[in-house]
Amino acid sequence: MILEGVVTTVSPDGRVNVAPMGPRLLGDPYAAPNRFLLRPYRTARTCANLLAHGEGVLHVTDDVLLLAKAAVGEPDPPPPMRPAEVVRGWVLADACRWYEFRVVSRDERAERVGLEAEVVHAGRGRDFFGLNRAMYAVVEAAILATRTALLPRADIEAEFCKLAVLVEKTGGPREREAFAFLQDYLRRQADPG
Repeated sequence: MILEGVVTTVSPDGRVNVAPMGPRLLGDPYAAPNRFLLRPYRTARTCANLLAHGEGVLHVTDDVLLLAKAAVGEPDPPPPMRPAEVVRGWVLADACRWYEFRVVSRDERAERVGLEAEVVHAGRGRDFFGLNRAMYAVVEAAILATRTALLPRADIEAEFCKLAVLVEKTGGPREREAFAFLQDYLRRQADPG
């Protein structure tokens, strides 16, 4: 099972990177994770940071606006964070749960690097808001927004139209803001001038 979340890592020069990531849970998918597999693209900052410094923090969050902004660039302004307790890393202040981890093995043979991680500390900030179809529509839109160089533009736009209906019918202000942000991003990709 893949769990959509947000990962924070630290670069060799100390800069924090915030990126959405869907690790594959290893073991019982309905128990608290103690191991998972990250598969960042070799060109991603998250990959470079984890290869240089094999520690980070995986966050479970219902903040789809943060996820949307992190998917297509650095969130501006950066979200509030505090130092992690066990690893050299950062915890998102508004996360529902977080899992500090260390990379225990890596496979660099493919375009997507396989990084098996072991949880060394976990924490809980607040309850998860709950299921909302608009939230998942924003997650899908964020994933599509990162694929503008890989998928036909017409296919992405058609999917955005379907997802917009879910956001309009079931979303609140945060989901609508996140979806509008991604729609604007998609427009800017079509017309960078």
